[in-house]
Amino acid sequence: MKSFNTPDLWLSALPQPNADDHKYTRGHAVIVGANNYTGATRLAAASCSRIGSGLVTVLSPSQAPVYRMTLPADIMVREDSLADINRPTVVLAGPGGCDDAAAEAIRASDTQLNLVLDADAIRLCGLLGHETQVATPHAGEFQKYFGDLSDDPPAKVGEIARARNITLVLKGAKTLIAAPDGRLVENTHASPYLAKAGSGDVLAGMIAGLVAQGMPAFEAACAGVWMHGDASLRIGPGLIPQDLIAEFRAVLGALLA
Repeated sequence: MKSFNTPDLWLSALPQPNADDHKYTRGHAVIVGANNYTGATRLAAASCSRIGSGLVTVLSPSQAPVYRMTLPADIMVREDSLADINRPTVVLAGPGGCDDAAAEAIRASDTQLNLVLDADAIRLCGLLGHETQVATPHAGEFQKYFGDLSDDPPAKVGEIARARNITLVLKGAKTLIAAPDGRLVENTHASPYLAKAGSGDVLAGMIAGLVAQGMPAFEAACAGVWMHGDASLRIGPGLIPQDLIAEFRAVLGALLA
């Protein structure tokens, strides 16, 4: 049965640091760096850091100099392999692209790693043994990787989430979030100004950052979608994706007050 996305569904699970925390207890998010559309990776990484992940690493064997020159100073850039990363808790792939080498590294990674799959990395859903997978398609990507939405999108999204054992976020004016256990939520708390290239990369980074901190996948997806929408409503006309990231401070402040 479908319900509506409000903080009542997930606020109790929203991560709050305590006095004994350090960067690794707040989670280590690894973001697969795109080779071409590097801006998408940068948006996702900055978003992931701002939402609270204790450490964010962009992994890019081919474009590391670009990322080092353009990313905020708190974000690490590595050129080696996923297997060499210290204590990762979540891997985000897809913002800007995920080539075959990166896909193979994800396939070979520890199945205890949490995965957030966006854009063309969604092709990996159903091919991996990782217990926690979140996929964030828009309607076109959903059709490409999961088939036609038919005349009942909520039923189709729920069906795919159960069949693929994933948390599925179908982005749109009314975003649908489905869990493998049958929970289904619709989000309408958002501005139409989010219809902008890069907004989805910010959202993927948010969800990855929340999962990195230990938030369960479905709750992290619901929280990320709602906060992403709340930031957009605060900004209003003239929104560009970069604006959302700065606005997270106010959104989090209001929720955690």
